[in-house]
Amino acid sequence: MRVFVATNNRGKLNEILSLLDGLSLEIITPNMMGITLDVAETGNTYEANASLKALAFAHASGLVALADDSGLEVDALHGLPGIRSARFAPLPKATDADRRIYLLDLLKDYPRPWNAHFHCTAAIATPDEEIYFTQGDCPGEIIPFERGTNGFGYDPIFLLPEVGLTMAELSMGEKNLLSHRARAIKAATPILLNVLSRSPK
Repeated sequence: MRVFVATNNRGKLNEILSLLDGLSLEIITPNMMGITLDVAETGNTYEANASLKALAFAHASGLVALADDSGLEVDALHGLPGIRSARFAPLPKATDADRRIYLLDLLKDYPRPWNAHFHCTAAIATPDEEIYFTQGDCPGEIIPFERGTNGFGYDPIFLLPEVGLTMAELSMGEKNLLSHRARAIKAATPILLNVLSRSPK
C-alpha cells in the first residue's frame, strides 16, 4: 500500500516518516516522484489548508495523500500566529529564526507565562477527492530564550512544562509521544489504513 506524504518541509517530513515507521506502507515523497508543487495556503482554517495540500498532491501523484497544517497559538496574542505561523514574520523569505525573534518581540511587553499550544490538522485525500481529517493539540508555553537544537519552527522556544523541556530538546521518539503532529497522525493512521485497503494503488 502506497501513501504520498504531501509536504516539502524537511522537518515535518522527517516527523511524519518516523510516525509511520513500522506500518506496512510504501512511503512516497515529492522528491521520489519529481513533484514540485508549491500549494498556496489560502484557507482561513487549518482544515482548509490541509485539504488544499492533500488534494493537490493526491491529484498530482494519483495516490492517497497525507498532509497536515499546523500552527502555534499564543494566548496573549489572541491565538496568533495561528494558521499564519509559517508566514508570520513581515520579512521576505523569513527564516524560522526570524519568526521566533518576531514572536518574542511581540510578547516582550506581556507578563509571563506566555501560555500557548501547538495545533495540527491532518488530512487524508484520495485522487477522487474523498477527504478525512483528524486533529491534535499540545499545550505549553513560550519562553524568551531558545533551548535545544532538534525540531524546527518555534520548537526551541516552546516549553512543555510537564517534562521541563522545549520541543527542540526532545528526541524524535519523545516528540512523537507528545507533539500535536504525533497526536493528529496517530489518530489518522487507522483511517489511512482503511482508505488504502480500498485503494487500487
